[in-house]
Amino acid sequence: MKISLRNRIKEAKEFVQKRTKLKPNIGIILGTGLGALAGEIKNKSKLAYKDIPHFPVSTAPGHQGNLFLGMLGGKKVVAMQGRFHSYEGYTLEEIAFPIRVMRQMGIDLLIESNAAGGMNPNFKAGDLMIITDHINLTGNNPLIGPNDDSLGPRFPDMSEPYDEGLIELTEDIAIQERIRIHRGVYVGVTGPNFETRAEYRFLRLIGADAVGMSTVPEVIVARHAGLKVLGISCITDECIPDRLSSLDLRYMIRVAKEAEPKITRLVKKVVERI
Repeated sequence: MKISLRNRIKEAKEFVQKRTKLKPNIGIILGTGLGALAGEIKNKSKLAYKDIPHFPVSTAPGHQGNLFLGMLGGKKVVAMQGRFHSYEGYTLEEIAFPIRVMRQMGIDLLIESNAAGGMNPNFKAGDLMIITDHINLTGNNPLIGPNDDSLGPRFPDMSEPYDEGLIELTEDIAIQERIRIHRGVYVGVTGPNFETRAEYRFLRLIGADAVGMSTVPEVIVARHAGLKVLGISCITDECIPDRLSSLDLRYMIRVAKEAEPKITRLVKKVVERI
């Protein structure tokens, strides 16, 4: 007999809570090559995804697969060092499952980070982009199926998926810290292949500034659960159709690693100021 989503969440939450007394207020997801922020968390407990009941396991390069709970910038946080993707074979419900668990643990704010291809010609590799909105082109939705009203409404509002107050705060801090940053729209796709020239042109035409293979399902579930969301993309490559070159994952991870200090500094400052 299949265990209900609510009971799976309960079992995972209880497993984590038996191993730490900390009750987090903020959840953080660290994307491709951006896991160093975990090193800034103080008095932390570390749990491997593979040990947590019902948690998927990260298989993507640059995703270490650990859950950290501790203090960051004076706040109680839970941080995912690595996430899950459709191309790994997971359902969107499985991908977003940790968001449900973190919500039941007590978070009311989720900070998302990811690596993304920059399609806006003003973006350079290594720049950061605050996500102001997204386009779901995964062809799927994590809320499809019976709705559990105790987890969220059947038809959640998505008029402001990314909190405007957090966007403004992050932009102000980036300016103070002299971090090159943009605002933009993120489009989520399934991958694992990178896009064709024609697809990049199409994505620009419909209003996207950056493209990636994550984040959107997590944000849909976060908003369904009533969480405020802040999203930050690290632009790891320039996806301009008329001057497109072959994409190398090793290069993209290297760019993300080089950008790690500034995104770590930025997120830490944001957490301090919330």
